[in-house]
Amino acid sequence: MRIAKQLSVRLVNKPGRLAAMLGALNKRKVTLRALVVMDSGDRGTIRFVPDDFQAAAEVLDSVNIRHDDAEVLLVEVPNQPGAFRKICERLAAYHLNIDYAYSSFGGEPGTKGGALAVIKVNDLGKAQKVLSENGATGRRKQSGVPVRRPQMRIH
Repeated sequence: MRIAKQLSVRLVNKPGRLAAMLGALNKRKVTLRALVVMDSGDRGTIRFVPDDFQAAAEVLDSVNIRHDDAEVLLVEVPNQPGAFRKICERLAAYHLNIDYAYSSFGGEPGTKGGALAVIKVNDLGKAQKVLSENGATGRRKQSGVPVRRPQMRIH
């Protein structure tokens, strides 16, 4: 898990606008870690996390696309049912509000499976600390003592 810079742009909602922006980023070999496109009438809002924030911002400037930036949390989400729900519950337990969230094209380089959640919260430092304790989804560290679970009996 780490903090990353995200770029947000608003483009006229017409065919080819997103493709042109992505083409300009591609020419500079900027790779996107995550992307979300949201319709809002005559304009679309695009949020993305580039692998090279500075290069991406320079590309947007060079093609006259206004942009905003924000710091977001990138959190590995295991490929298992309820994993993202557990992350949300941990943040809520510490009164951390999720402003928005979206997922990535894949996990962090060098990890296996899962996805990467991009989460904008009201307190990044606190969220990072909360999610670092025993892993983002609240996995308990093994103590070496086996845990016995009650068996379910069917009558």
